[in-house]
Amino acid sequence: MTKITAAQVKELRDKTSVGMMDAKKALVAADGDMQKAIDELREKGVAKAAKKSDRIAAEGLAAVKVVDNHAVLLEVNSETDFVASNDKFTNLVSAIATAIVENNPKDLAEAMELTTADGETVDAAITNLTAVIGEKITLRRFKVVEKTDSQVFGSYLHNGGKVAALVVLDGADEAAAHDVAMHVAAINPEYLNRDEVPSDVIEHERQIFTEETINEGKPEKIVPKIVEGRLNKYLSEISLADQDFVKDPDQTVAKFVASKGGKLVSFDRYQVGEGIEKKQENFVDEVMGQIK
Repeated sequence: MTKITAAQVKELRDKTSVGMMDAKKALVAADGDMQKAIDELREKGVAKAAKKSDRIAAEGLAAVKVVDNHAVLLEVNSETDFVASNDKFTNLVSAIATAIVENNPKDLAEAMELTTADGETVDAAITNLTAVIGEKITLRRFKVVEKTDSQVFGSYLHNGGKVAALVVLDGADEAAAHDVAMHVAAINPEYLNRDEVPSDVIEHERQIFTEETINEGKPEKIVPKIVEGRLNKYLSEISLADQDFVKDPDQTVAKFVASKGGKLVSFDRYQVGEGIEKKQENFVDEVMGQIK
């Protein structure tokens, strides 16, 4: 039998808000598989809203740079939040963004060889600032987005760049695109619309909802109707077009954009540190280590 650690139990509790014993039992039953444990809790109705939540681990900034019909969304990491707010660091992020949006490199390796306005490569600029500041700095990821003349970009930075969103609308105007980007930053949709949700994801959720509904003791003949209703609600929560618009919950995002004479084309969202496992420091051990 797979040994279940306290860290696994805590992670499952953080993701599902269930009790400690329920979390441990689910992990034991799932032989340590986190996703299976989440599914089991949902089927039993214990976890009403099991949502994945990437732990924010690294510090740094996400940023957007627009030049004509091209825009770049990028993330540059530092080790501490203090460095991320340093003027030298923010200037570096801006310089890298400009170099990328003007040259459209195909990958990170090519981006590192680009020349900034100061005449040094991105790689050299990062290395030099690392030497000055004393922290590791990394260009983690970027995406260059292109639009047509009839389309508009909308961007939004939350909390100084902890979250950055970039939206493209066909028609409408930049103000509407900015509002949609704000919605994307706040709500974090997974797909542009329900047509983009993979069929295997839909089938997986349908199975979960079916087991959950049956376990609730609902009459067999109405189970399919209840399941489809719950599936429809789930799809409306994860697709941008169907979500209630954050600035006006009485209409969906798609209807808001349509009211401005446009339609959704694409969206991208970076949250600093998502998916990076951060080393957890023990403050007492750290202090004791310094005085020994």
